[in-house]
Amino acid sequence: MKPIWIVDDDQSIRFVLEKALLREQLPSRSFTNVRDVLSALDEEKGPQVLVSDIRMPGGSGLDLLDKVKARYPGLPVIIMTAYSDLDSAVSAFQGGAFEYLPKPFDLSKAVELIRRAVEESQREEVADEAMAEAPEMLGQAPAMQDVFRAIGRLSQSNVTVMITGESGSGKELVARALHKHSPRANGPFVAINTAAIPKDLLESELFGHERGAFTGAQSMRRGRFEQADGGTLFLDEIGDMPFDLQTRLLRVLSDGHFYRVGGHSAVKTNVRVIAATHQNLEQRVKDGAFREDLFHRLNVIRLRLPALRERREDIPMLTRHFLQQSARQLGVEPKRISDAALAWLGQFAFPGNVRQLENMCHWLTVMAPAQVIEPKDLPPEVGVSNTLPAAPLAAENHDESVSPSLQQALPDAAAFHHLPDDLVVTVSGWEQGLEAEASALLATDRTDVWDTLTARFESRLIHAALAATRGRRIDAAQKLGIGRNTITRKIQELGLE
Repeated sequence: MKPIWIVDDDQSIRFVLEKALLREQLPSRSFTNVRDVLSALDEEKGPQVLVSDIRMPGGSGLDLLDKVKARYPGLPVIIMTAYSDLDSAVSAFQGGAFEYLPKPFDLSKAVELIRRAVEESQREEVADEAMAEAPEMLGQAPAMQDVFRAIGRLSQSNVTVMITGESGSGKELVARALHKHSPRANGPFVAINTAAIPKDLLESELFGHERGAFTGAQSMRRGRFEQADGGTLFLDEIGDMPFDLQTRLLRVLSDGHFYRVGGHSAVKTNVRVIAATHQNLEQRVKDGAFREDLFHRLNVIRLRLPALRERREDIPMLTRHFLQQSARQLGVEPKRISDAALAWLGQFAFPGNVRQLENMCHWLTVMAPAQVIEPKDLPPEVGVSNTLPAAPLAAENHDESVSPSLQQALPDAAAFHHLPDDLVVTVSGWEQGLEAEASALLATDRTDVWDTLTARFESRLIHAALAATRGRRIDAAQKLGIGRNTITRKIQELGLE
């Protein structure tokens, strides 16, 4: 990881932060003035996070913020300030600061803030790498070619766009493509799912809040509209936005001004809004759940994404692409898929669309026993098991990827010939393999069976979760139902770095 740069002319502040970050195993580097920071930026790569005081001899932290943001728009910058400098801190947010740290500060809170900034920086790096390595979008079907042509026509426009389509069809990919090929490409792209955030927090997420605006608001925070200034704000699942917030959104779209929660001064922002929904907004308007004036304000250009079942000819290409992508993320050899397995996928309805196919490919990369994926390896929802013989793991199906102890411990297929079909399906899953492996280990003199199998299970589970979230640890932890610190600790303990 790149170091955290600390810029302050006060030696005691530098010393305290350096030692605190060292205890947290976070590398750091200190500077006493703005000039040295700018010289270092000319000679080497930028930091992971920049923490800077405002008032220093020979240069202002606000000037440094402007110059750093010009070179590294996505770099989180934390501004340190005394309480008397609050006005300057407010100005820092206008310049794109990630957060401000009032002096004197609580050291644990300062470290936690820096950790949040590091996580944000790493998320941006993962997203940038994914965008650089992979094609933006794939599709040879006529319906997708129409979408590509529409993106091309809109490439030099700042017009508001409404993207419609079923969940998982790739609406955010289209929004990112519209941003990347627009005049705002050098500005930030900020996405927010309005359906995923509780109603009482959504207003603060969108518009930010002032210090003391509500219980727990210990510092001023910029909302997504401020973070996206000069760039694009993607509002996903706009149809689920609470009715009272729709009024505030309409105001911002009309004149570009808004108020932070608890604020009394209007904030000006220059943002292109791209909205998306899987719902029928016209019907939502008729039902009184969505403002008609907001609908017309958002619905300037409508772009409909086809469902995957409407572009089945793209399934083979997408499947191979996702298998390659998943293998890169997990650091393993890419698996191939047989024509027979592709034929089964081509018949599947994919209610979750492209996202479901992508997750399925991650699952196959982890769970398929051989390098060539056959129909029997496909997940149960595809329905292959309903037409194939029910006998599980017969001797001829054993391959080198199954350990010898597991092969010996598995029951012979003949033992199942007289069992009901539904029972065979029940006992032929991964649980059976786990039980068999446990039985094989328990038959030895080992006394670490629990730790051994738990570590293997947790490793594969975390691998799968990180693959499903494109390496985003916070999202992976949320999907697994564990804490952020827990997944970080597990990754370190299991040697998954």
